[in-house]
Amino acid sequence: MKKQKIFDLIFSAAAILALWIAWTVAYFAAGNSYVVPSFSETVAETGHLLIDPVFWRAFGGTVWRTAEAFFISFALGVGIALLACIFDPVRAFFAPIVSVLRTVPTMAVVLILLIWTSPALAPVVIAALVLFPVLYRSTLTSLTEVKREYGEVAAAYKIPRARQAFKMYLPLSAPPVLSQLGAAFSLGLKITVSGEVLSATARSLGSMMQQAQGYLETPRLIALTLLAVLAGFIFEGIFALISRLAGRWRS
Repeated sequence: MKKQKIFDLIFSAAAILALWIAWTVAYFAAGNSYVVPSFSETVAETGHLLIDPVFWRAFGGTVWRTAEAFFISFALGVGIALLACIFDPVRAFFAPIVSVLRTVPTMAVVLILLIWTSPALAPVVIAALVLFPVLYRSTLTSLTEVKREYGEVAAAYKIPRARQAFKMYLPLSAPPVLSQLGAAFSLGLKITVSGEVLSATARSLGSMMQQAQGYLETPRLIALTLLAVLAGFIFEGIFALISRLAGRWRS
């Protein structure tokens, strides 16, 4: 196990080094910092952002909108998946709806939402619409596996469906469901930022990226992107820790 972790660290470091080399080669090949800024310029701009209160207000706004979309889609996904696991008509009813939501173009939906809602609300709605099918599918898969394993026993002992749902299916499926939440939140963050860029949402990472692109501040744009990616990794790590604790609780 320790050797595997060492190998993982070595290859992760090699991947980071390869990205840095590719960045450096692209910088010298372009010969224009407006197209590809140097690594040092981007690091310096990242440092400036981290001490800028405007950035933290924008970051807080983006994370808040992501959390709103995440918890709305999580509540709907888990609730409807639980009903779909217990009642087959519910599963059949939502199957085409989920399929449609998975294939709807994000940009087109944002443009429509800007007519119906505000720039602050549109990114939340679009992120929730994207996350709902993901969370619904992962939750339904976990619940179905638990039902397949324990459903006959529950039926033999005539356990009420409500008791099966809240005393068996949800607790036993919690660890695999929680293991998917980090990736889902990270995806929600990306979708929210994209929606903010298209919606020109005030006090958001998306609006800061849009302004940086408009003024050709490429180091600032890349620094904002890197910080958004880093935030996604951090949130994935937090949810991974929660999933690990849930796994220990189950065992």
